[in-house]
Amino acid sequence: MNRRIFIFSLLSLSISACSSNNSAKQASGDFDYIKIKETAQLVIPPPLEQPNYKNDYKVASPEQIFAGPVGEKIDVRAPALVLPIAASTRVELNSSAAKIWFDQVLDDKNLTEFVLAALKEKVTSDGVDFTEVDSDKHIYQSGWYHKNEETGMLFWSDTETKESMRFQYQLETKPHGRSVALLVTLIDYKNKENNTEIDPIDKQRAEVSMLNDVVGYVDYKYRQYQKENHLMRATQKIVSIGTSEQGEPAYIIEMEKDNVWANLPRFFEKYGFEIYDLNESKNIYYVNFVKPESSLWDSIWGDAQPVIEIENSKYQFVLSTDKEQTDKTILTIYDEAGNVLSNEVLTRIFDVVEPGLSFRNIN
Repeated sequence: MNRRIFIFSLLSLSISACSSNNSAKQASGDFDYIKIKETAQLVIPPPLEQPNYKNDYKVASPEQIFAGPVGEKIDVRAPALVLPIAASTRVELNSSAAKIWFDQVLDDKNLTEFVLAALKEKVTSDGVDFTEVDSDKHIYQSGWYHKNEETGMLFWSDTETKESMRFQYQLETKPHGRSVALLVTLIDYKNKENNTEIDPIDKQRAEVSMLNDVVGYVDYKYRQYQKENHLMRATQKIVSIGTSEQGEPAYIIEMEKDNVWANLPRFFEKYGFEIYDLNESKNIYYVNFVKPESSLWDSIWGDAQPVIEIENSKYQFVLSTDKEQTDKTILTIYDEAGNVLSNEVLTRIFDVVEPGLSFRNIN
């Protein structure tokens, strides 16, 4: 009895395996429409006149209507789509080619070199060779990608190569260098029956799938670079002590003047300054400083804010742009009498002021 159950189990497994291998390319159901024949033309006996006929509703055979396949031969799979998931990517409308455009995202990186590096890293990480074919035309090729399948069942399973593919990659760069296109083409194919021909739809799907894998990897490299850049800036000291163009002691902030101007109110609010006037055309903030008081409980709970050790008074924060390095801002601070804060004062309060003027940890 147990032997019969075992045999029936094997048979059911083999049947289910066969049924699961049915192709999902074709529609299921009846295809009676391809067998429909046009009815015979109405016979009018003489001497009656033949009526006027219109072909608006003429039923022709499918072969007369369609140049392509009909019935079971139709591939019903959804079309493969290029997915522009990386930042500033776009596709060409009404194009079936596996092609995508990348627009400049990182101003400090050469876009062509960045995309090429990501492409090479993606292919080699798949365990496939990456070869340069024409450096001037930016044409590259991959080694063989193999798609494997398991054969047999239970303890007699084995793995064999179902099909293999090789791809060509071509980069197209606009003259301004801020837009780069990547085109993927399937150049070699073979399957386990040693057939080197592939269905056009399968070819297009394979090209788009490969392109989408590369686009996803470029997106990953974007996010990885931005994360590393944020971590670097979080620990980088962008504030130093220097002199203004008039030779006065000042803070030098490695940030454009408009950004410093926009963020200074947050600095004032956190460190005990209150803005009572401003001159936007001359980039001057007029502030009143009252040293914040912290309670015993603030110290216990760790909520005490660092205090800038200067006199309670009125001050002027004057911003100007470094003429030699326009991405840097010069901040000169004057007291109520118009005297510039000395280098000694700027140095003494630097450890408190530096993270504030870097705008780190300011909500």
